[in-house]
Amino acid sequence: MKSRSFWSNLLSLRATEASREDNVYMAKLAEQAERYEGMVEFMEKVVKIVDSEDQEGIMEVIFSIEQKEESRGNEDHVKLIKDYRATIETKLSKICDGILGLLDSHVVPSASSSESKIFYLKMKGDYFRYLAEFKTGADRKEAAMSTLLAYKSAQDEAGDQIKESAKAEETQ
Repeated sequence: MKSRSFWSNLLSLRATEASREDNVYMAKLAEQAERYEGMVEFMEKVVKIVDSEDQEGIMEVIFSIEQKEESRGNEDHVKLIKDYRATIETKLSKICDGILGLLDSHVVPSASSSESKIFYLKMKGDYFRYLAEFKTGADRKEAAMSTLLAYKSAQDEAGDQIKESAKAEETQ
């Protein structure tokens, strides 16, 4: 029992003051301890830290500036902007891919309840959707299809849960 209370205290302490690096470290620690729900919580905090830097807003500004520079024929600036955009997209892809990997390898398979599994499958769909927002071509299509599949899996799991609940009520 002490280890659970220690873990809970650690989670609440770290949640309020942790940096991105601290949260990544804690996610890895949680994974090693096979505390997969804690691992996802820390990874969500990593993404929130990135979100707090307003990456989406940055992408919109970069795209707008890129278009203006292209219309002016400023190819040197356009190249710099495209390189910077690629750096941000790579960073976001890495974060999303890491979380998706954790969800696939540990979190979804070890979900302790149907509700948890539905939640994690929806989360999986959300992260594929984030990828689809900035990917292009075949990568965008693949991310969009993966989004649909994850949401469909969550919906199917929820339907199964409803059927099981209805059967349980009938037998009572």
